[in-house]
Formats: sequence, C-alpha cells, structure tokens
Amino acid sequence: MNIREVTRLLWLALLTSAGTVCAKDAGSLPKLKIDPARTAVVGLSSGAYMATQAQLAYPELFPNAALVAGGPFGCAGGKLDIALGSCMKGVPAPDVAVLVASAGKRSAAGEIGALKDLAHAHIYLLHGSADTLVAPAVAEAGAHFYEQLRDGTPGLKGMQVHDDGQRAFAHNLPVAARGDDCDKSVAPYLGHCGFDAAGEIFTQMFGKPAHAATAARGELRTFDQDALRPSGADAFMANTGYVYLPPACLAGKPCGVVVAFHGCKQNAEAVGESFVKDAGFNRWADVYDVAVLYPQTRASFAPLNPQACWDWWGYSGVDYDSRHGVQLRWLVNAVRALGLPAGH
Repeated sequence: MNIREVTRLLWLALLTSAGTVCAKDAGSLPKLKIDPARTAVVGLSSGAYMATQAQLAYPELFPNAALVAGGPFGCAGGKLDIALGSCMKGVPAPDVAVLVASAGKRSAAGEIGALKDLAHAHIYLLHGSADTLVAPAVAEAGAHFYEQLRDGTPGLKGMQVHDDGQRAFAHNLPVAARGDDCDKSVAPYLGHCGFDAAGEIFTQMFGKPAHAATAARGELRTFDQDALRPSGADAFMANTGYVYLPPACLAGKPCGVVVAFHGCKQNAEAVGESFVKDAGFNRWADVYDVAVLYPQTRASFAPLNPQACWDWWGYSGVDYDSRHGVQLRWLVNAVRALGLPAGH
C-alpha cells in the first residue's frame, strides 16, 4: 500500500469517526411558529451559490437572499471546469443574458420555482474589492443576473436588488470587530473588518432594527441532519447541523428563519463552531426574532468534494440546482421540520 492510499484511508477514517461522535449528541429540530413572510437564505462563496439555488428553486419558501462573494444562478451548468474558471475567476465572464433566459425556461418547465414568487424579494449582494478567489466581476454578474431577471420578467418590478461591492475586504465574511485579517482569506474566513455584515444582511432582509444587537441570549443547539434525508437519499451532509433559537422563538412566539450556508472549508469539521457562533447572525437574530439554521456539509473523496463545499457544480447529481436536487430537497425537509407552513 503506497503513501497516497494510506493518506486516503486515514482521511476517510477521520471523517467517519468525527461525524459519528457529533451525531451522538444531536437531537431533532424544534417545532417553531415560523412566520413565512420572514424567511431568507444567506451564504458565503459556495454557500452564496447554494443560497441563490435555494431561492430560485423554491422562491415561495425563500423570497429573500443575501449572497456574499457568489455569482449568478446556473453559472457552472453542471461542469466543474466552468465553475473553477468562469464562475470564480471570471474568465470568460459569465454570460448573464444566457443565464437569465435559461432560468426563465427552467421555471416554465417546473425545474425551478415560479418566478412570480420573487415579486417582493429582497436581494443583497456583498463582495469585497480585494477578493482574489471569486473575482469581483463574477459577483457583479450575480447582481446583474437579478437586475436583468427583474427588468425582463413581468410582475417583478417590485424586486429589490442591492449591489454592495465597493468595500475593501478579501474572500471572507466581514465581522464588526477590527483585526489584521480583513485583507486575507484564512480560516475561519471571518474577516475582522470593522463592518458588521450580519447586521447589514438582517437590515436588508427585514428592515431597520428596533435596537442595536448585543450578545446573543438564545440557545445554539445541534440536530440530526441524517434524519432529514429526502427519501433516505444521501445528501452529502455531515451527521450534525446547528440551529440558533432566540429567546422569542424559545418562548413560542412567531419568528422568522434564516438559513446560513457556510463556505468551503468553513464547516464545523474544519473550523469548529466559529461560523455558527462568531459570524454575527445570532446577535441579530435576537433583535429580529429569527431562528438561524446552520446546515453542514461534509468533505468527501467520492464524490470529489475535499473542501466540504455546497454543491453548485453537480457533484450530487445533474439536478443539483433544481427542485429535484438532493441537497435542496434536504433543505425543504429541514425548514418544514422547523415549522415553516406546508402551504408555502
């Protein structure tokens, strides 16, 4: 057995054992009184691509989306080489007009949701001018996708698209504290930039806050992600996910829900609880009475996903970005279990 094979087996053993330990303590998602008018998907990098896929596949569930350092829906077209080139480096630049036309056709065919359900959507697109991993031009293409979708689709004039791309930070999610990593892209990919991206995301999604955020006062819980597999199918998720519950949600009051998708190499196996505790979402969740769901992917060699990215190029199957995609169907199961009404 050569060194490469030994390394592969050690990695597999580590991934398997770590997942088993986490699953032991995980419970079920609590049933909340979810207000369907206050739902959103947010994400960084591959999580941003996943968020736009969730919104376009199920706009009736997720009318609001915040995308940090991501590109336009359907960019990769199921091909890894396009994902790594056009959809990250911007060479060649994504053809936004083609992607918008494709989304319209796919909606008409029922592959994704009805675009009319985005009539009152709020879309916030944030990226750093110093990002060298996902080129600013790619993120701008993401903004242009929504703008062209709004302007070219009957009934969508009310869609609000806010393109925030003039801030100087690298490939990370900015947080309120200041430090020396804002211009770097290093684990856990939370840049101490003096800009509270989480607060701006909540403001863009749900309006101005009633008061400033303080320390989070709710509960961060784990839950069993395997219990939510769609028809038992492997969604290439970790065994354990996280959910943050503000005091109002714990008290049984109506609350919204934000699904926060981590980026590549930002899952709990890679960075511990840094993203689910320190990104800033939990503090603002208390202000807005919104639960935060933190689903977790897992790294794998087969299919090839060593950095635990969300599937935005097709490793989980050809229908990855449609209503038939296994990770998206898992997501629907999760928000239903959390209490999002079946009529939405």
